[in-house]
Amino acid sequence: MNTPKHVAIIMDGNGRWGIENRKSRNLGHKEGLKTVEKIIKLSIKNNIKFLTLYAFSTENWKRPNFEIKFLLSLLESFLKEKIDELNNNGIKLKIIGELKRFPKKIQINLKKAQKKTYKNKKLELILALNYGSKSELVNAIKLIKKKNISINERSVDNSLYTKGIPNPDILIRTGNTNRLSNFLLWQLSYSEIFFVKKMWPDFNERDYKNIIEKFKKIKRNFGNI
Repeated sequence: MNTPKHVAIIMDGNGRWGIENRKSRNLGHKEGLKTVEKIIKLSIKNNIKFLTLYAFSTENWKRPNFEIKFLLSLLESFLKEKIDELNNNGIKLKIIGELKRFPKKIQINLKKAQKKTYKNKKLELILALNYGSKSELVNAIKLIKKKNISINERSVDNSLYTKGIPNPDILIRTGNTNRLSNFLLWQLSYSEIFFVKKMWPDFNERDYKNIIEKFKKIKRNFGNI
């Protein structure tokens, strides 16, 4: 029986849920944060050690300015209101992505949050912010070239944002969309993928438990028989 150590999630459908239920994409994003809190708690309960959430992609900058500003304000609120709670619950925060495009205040607070929670070991919560897998791979190749070492799987692994983190056992994408959207393309090569029709704010504890139980019954061969 397989026990997942690392779950990655593309939290899709917040905006569409907001339009359908509240006539506001922003309110959908706000509601989606409640689901994040539930999934974090359930991950700890199921002894999952790594949880990666696709929070903001490199392509999300194409969205309307009012929506981007709201998403950044949600991130600021999260850092202000939830970091102590994460820390007290033994959760380590790690950010992957290129942070230089974010406002300086957010960059500083993200660094502080990571430093504050660095020693925690109950769960590593990995937020992908201004993240794009193609950019990550390009940066990895540049880093390998700078170090003047051989290009192979090991050197690429050690040059990614996710260095030292096991590849996801499970990828979940909500929102009734069946694609990877430039997320962890290298790391997901042998992940079990679950596409869910529900929008992210509607994704609940039972949905998450069902996926974990299905995963436990899968025979994983990794190319073998």
